[in-house]
Amino acid sequence: MSLKAAMETVLVVGATGNIGVSAVTAVLRSKRNVLAIVRNQNSADKLVKYIGSSEGITFAEANVLSDSGVKGVVDQVRAGKLPSFQHVYSSVGGEYTTTPLQEITTSQLRSNFNISFEANFFAYRDSIGYLLEQNNPASTWTICTGSQGDLATHPVPAMTQGALFPMATAAARENESTNVRFNEIYLGYRVEVDEVAAQHGTTKASDFGKVYELILANPEVRSSRVRVEDLEDLEKLKYQKKF
Repeated sequence: MSLKAAMETVLVVGATGNIGVSAVTAVLRSKRNVLAIVRNQNSADKLVKYIGSSEGITFAEANVLSDSGVKGVVDQVRAGKLPSFQHVYSSVGGEYTTTPLQEITTSQLRSNFNISFEANFFAYRDSIGYLLEQNNPASTWTICTGSQGDLATHPVPAMTQGALFPMATAAARENESTNVRFNEIYLGYRVEVDEVAAQHGTTKASDFGKVYELILANPEVRSSRVRVEDLEDLEKLKYQKKF
């Protein structure tokens, strides 16, 4: 890994979730540093437990569900109170439930759109300007979405994931000619933190992290949907331009 990569930092939004843990793992394996947004000290401790160490991780406490949460973190970066970052990975997710449409309450619907759509939108809106200003030619912005947006076997996550698809396409279009490589990881199966995955027979977060490592390492992957639908997709990227 180059010295340049070793000096880079990735802002991870949704760092303590299954996908967020995979991103943090990938960043550290690629010899970069992590700026992880967490709710509180308990969340920070949770992440350290999953990763096994706090080395290379700086924690910033904020509520990413608020429209000022990520902005506040970026403001601290601008003020020199937190380390600068060159990449962003966002994977805030809500309930993974099979609740039928007719049984979804209004509060449940609004809560999940806030968690799974708005939080990822806020993350993009309030961090992309910083990356553009820094004008680092290696910068990336990555979002993880899910195939439930197409399959809809789980209505709640299906609706929120579906809403992310056009947002990701718009962001890819807007950054096609900028210094930021925007990409969407489209996940087609269940990923969980390693300990839980071993119990459930699902894919380990540490294995899924390989995909992000490959994206960071390949400057040709740009404005694309990276499909992860088979285990072989963890070893070789399967991607296509979004437009």
